[in-house]
Amino acid sequence: MRAFICTACGLQFPASGEPPRECPICADYRQFVPRAGQRWTTLEELRRDHRNAFQQLEPALFGFSTTPEFAIGQRALLLRTPAGNVLWDCVSLIDEATVEIIKGLGGLRAIAISHPHYYTTMVEWGRAFGAPVLLHAGDGQWAVRQDPSLTFWDGDARDVLPGVRLIHCGGHFSGSVVLHWEAGADGRGVLLTGDTIQVLPDNRCVSFMRSFPNMIPLPAAEVTRIAAIAGGLRFDRIYGAFWDRDVTRDARARVQESADRYVAWIGGRGTDAPVP
Repeated sequence: MRAFICTACGLQFPASGEPPRECPICADYRQFVPRAGQRWTTLEELRRDHRNAFQQLEPALFGFSTTPEFAIGQRALLLRTPAGNVLWDCVSLIDEATVEIIKGLGGLRAIAISHPHYYTTMVEWGRAFGAPVLLHAGDGQWAVRQDPSLTFWDGDARDVLPGVRLIHCGGHFSGSVVLHWEAGADGRGVLLTGDTIQVLPDNRCVSFMRSFPNMIPLPAAEVTRIAAIAGGLRFDRIYGAFWDRDVTRDARARVQESADRYVAWIGGRGTDAPVP
């Protein structure tokens, strides 16, 4: 009996004698099954030839991802606060070295995940640190491996620790959330956004999509709504789901500018004015 992991998205399944017939995350229109077909691995196999690499992003924020790149290739973010640490999003690989490093940085009080594409091995993470894994109830159907560590919450927001709050935005998934860290960026505020608000390669613009790999847009009204939620928060910096996808200043204004441009083009009113 092995807990198989999808090599395309990194989702771990309940232990079984044979691999699952399909991965529901990849079969969904927001993701994709690779041309070579569905492939599977396990944590034991992944640990043989993969490692997690860490980088400090600011004094109380670390990022780490798996090398060689695995599945979607996102990074996880470790937020440190005086009240304890929060892990934002997960990667599939969890090994002894990663656990020891995080414990050395103070362990985890909670794990929060932006949306199902980054559920990965969340049960393993919750068990390793004895920490609740916070998931918005709007995405409960995608949690294929149930465990007491999973904590589903509902509503518009949930406080995780003092100064750390999850904000429900929807859009990419029904339960997509962002994390607001009040003390980040030297007190100017930080958003950790996953794919809910996707930072683009120029690090000045963001976008909002139902499916990024399949390029399915969100309706203009939905983008306007998400931008209004973000606009009600105080933040100057965004850390996205991937390395070097960070808006390092004026992030709140950049979100609104990006949303306005998106809505204008969806409505046939876009212009070729350069990004300021």
